[in-house]
Amino acid sequence: MARETILVVEDEEDIRELLRYNLEKEGYRVLGAATGEEALQLVRDRLPDLLVLDLMLPGLDGLEVCRRIRGKEDTRGLPILMLTAKGEEADIVAGLELGADDYLTKPFSPRVLLARLRAVLRRRRLQIPPETESVKTGELVVHPGRHEVLLHGQPLALTATEFRLLHLLVRKPGWVFTRARLCVRFTGAIIR
Repeated sequence: MARETILVVEDEEDIRELLRYNLEKEGYRVLGAATGEEALQLVRDRLPDLLVLDLMLPGLDGLEVCRRIRGKEDTRGLPILMLTAKGEEADIVAGLELGADDYLTKPFSPRVLLARLRAVLRRRRLQIPPETESVKTGELVVHPGRHEVLLHGQPLALTATEFRLLHLLVRKPGWVFTRARLCVRFTGAIIR
C-alpha cells in the first residue's frame, strides 16, 4: 500500500473530502488546503510527495502557486497534478507549460485520477536528478555528474543508492527525512 503524502489544494470542501476519502482508501496520507497561500505554507512546512492543485482558488490562483513552487530550488521537483474545471486548450497548455506534470479536468473519475497520480509518482521516482554541480560540505565533495564522492581529496566507493542518499543529504542540510520516506524515494520499497 502507498504511503506517500498528497497535498490536495481545492477550495470546494466536498471535492476536497471526496479526494481525501479516495486517496486515504488507497493508502496515501492526505493534507488539505483551501487557498493558494495555505498550500504554499504547507509545502514549506511539510513538503508533500505530490500536489493535486485546483486552478480557481481564492487569493493566489493555482497557476501562481505552480509558478512559485517551480521557482524555488527546494520545491522545483515537487510533482503537480492540476485538477480543475478549466478545460479549454489554452488552460491546459498554460498549466503544463508552467510545470504541471499532468492535467485533469472536472468532472473527473476518481479511478482515473488515482491512475494518473500513480503514474506521475512512478515517473518521478525513476527520474535522475539533472543537477551536475558539485556540492561541498567541509572536506566532503559530491560530484553528481561523475557519480564521484571525495573525502579529504580521496575517492569513496559507494553503491548507487548510497550515492543518491548522500547527494540528497548534502543538498538539504538540516532537513529531517524519515527512514520510510527515504526507502520509498530511493528503492520504491515501502517500509512499515
